[in-house]
Amino acid sequence: MIRVEEWAEIRRLHLAEGRSIRAITREFGLARNTVRSAIRWEPPPRYERARRGSIVDAVDDAIRRELQACPTMPTTVIAERIGWKRGLTVLRERVRELWPVYQPPDPYQCTEYRPGEIGQWDVWFPPVPIPVEGGEPPIFPVWVGVLGYSRVSAAWMIPSRETHDVLGGHWLCLEQLGGVPRMSVYDGEGALGQRRGPTVRLTDAFQCFRGVLGMGVRLTSVRMGAGGCPITLAKTSLNRGIELLHHQRMGVGGGDENLNDFSYDEY
Repeated sequence: MIRVEEWAEIRRLHLAEGRSIRAITREFGLARNTVRSAIRWEPPPRYERARRGSIVDAVDDAIRRELQACPTMPTTVIAERIGWKRGLTVLRERVRELWPVYQPPDPYQCTEYRPGEIGQWDVWFPPVPIPVEGGEPPIFPVWVGVLGYSRVSAAWMIPSRETHDVLGGHWLCLEQLGGVPRMSVYDGEGALGQRRGPTVRLTDAFQCFRGVLGMGVRLTSVRMGAGGCPITLAKTSLNRGIELLHHQRMGVGGGDENLNDFSYDEY
């Protein structure tokens, strides 16, 4: 069985780059039928096995709290703080799984691209709380995408920066754009993957996501031309629009106590 990374790359080369099955077969050294199956079969390859619980499940919430407070906290310190008395191997594995979610994003790279070639993606936080039903108005993250050539953008508010929420917002933004760019550029969002020097490691969920779409992925690590970057301009435009709408609402309502009386759906 081929790995999910190979499956995703085979689909990208065929669906986005137009490479022939014969060329892909030569490049990967795989049987032609294996390449055909990867192209025709959308679900990613995986081993089916019965899911068993882990002794670390009981302290999963405590691990998340420690990583949220300090994303670089070593496993040994986490073990001490949560009172872990068992072996460190299983704890290290869980920390390694959760660690990308709480890492700060790396800077992104900007340049010029041809039509339909590149899309840039990032998380944006509104400058003011946006009311939701019940409770105090929180500040939820928003997944934002912009096409490098046309500057057409899409955005979707998500409940958290967990992988499933980010990918859900990503899918809905692609539906707004009406297509999939050949290459998507990310600033190292921890829920999708991490770049450490020349090594890029994507999460399994994101590998499956981009494989189904046949989409190329690039995680950048160096800030280049951030001021004129399409994704930066898109987020700046969102900031100005939300702030303007917020001030208009406050002018009409006469105070922050009336914030929940208005709807931001029209923006």
